[in-house]
Amino acid sequence: MRVFVAGGSGVLGRRLVPQLLGRGHQVTATATSAAKLAMLEDMGADGIVMDGLDAASVDEAVMAAQPDVIVHQMTAISVAHAGKADLKHMDRWFAGTNRLRTEGTDHLLAAAAAHGVPHFVAQSYGAWNGIRRDGWVKTEQDPVDAMTGTPAEPGMKAVRHLEDAVVKAGGAVLRYGWFYGPGTMDDLVEPIRKRQFPVVGGGAGYCSWVHLDDAASATVLAVEHKARGVFNIVDDEPAPAAEWQPYLAECAGAKRPMRVPAWLARPLAGDVAVMMMTEGRGFSNAKAKHELGWEPHHPSWRQGFKTELA
Repeated sequence: MRVFVAGGSGVLGRRLVPQLLGRGHQVTATATSAAKLAMLEDMGADGIVMDGLDAASVDEAVMAAQPDVIVHQMTAISVAHAGKADLKHMDRWFAGTNRLRTEGTDHLLAAAAAHGVPHFVAQSYGAWNGIRRDGWVKTEQDPVDAMTGTPAEPGMKAVRHLEDAVVKAGGAVLRYGWFYGPGTMDDLVEPIRKRQFPVVGGGAGYCSWVHLDDAASATVLAVEHKARGVFNIVDDEPAPAAEWQPYLAECAGAKRPMRVPAWLARPLAGDVAVMMMTEGRGFSNAKAKHELGWEPHHPSWRQGFKTELA
């Protein structure tokens, strides 16, 4: 197929494009600047500069590529675009990504409709943000949490906009877990090594992880199966912070994380971090396994962290 990867130069795009090419697909991948085109072309893709927030730029890029499927992987959470990770001010940190998940999604869907692109696959998020009621692990039938009144609320509104629009258009939404793998480990490990990432309260909040290569392989299957609807793309072991944080520290050769009470963490780290560590809900991958035939190469963060940090 002719696959158009919007955001092909991003951390996931760089793992996805080679997998698509390896399966025999023709890939057009976008970047935000001409400086990144050589990297895409070295992979074997046709690189093109596109501004996801400019409707004309998106329309021109899609028209030129004439794809069979659009894969929306546009975000703006890299240090270059958004600065250092900042859960305390997540509304500011995710401002660019929120626009790409709303305006950018609308531009891509409009271009797909205008140029007869029959299928659409989009990146969403499902790591610790499942609805905070009932059990600790959520399926695709469960909504993401609105995070009302927190700095994460604008991001959750953007996710809901993306999911509703893509499902309505007959496309597939992939709720990826928390990414780890090439290009991401320093951001995870640096605060652990500096003991700036404590376990909050009892660390009961759950999180789901996914290795970048596994996220990419699931995306390839969603493209090839012409999948529709919502899929959780996470590993087999959603886990509470009290388990994965000390294990990550051990794999990184760092001291065990400190423990701090929620009342002390809240003014320092913010409501979102406390919520994630104490009340977060993980996600089940059963639907992706059953309907897409997906099997993660890294079935658990335990194996994956150890391999990446060896």
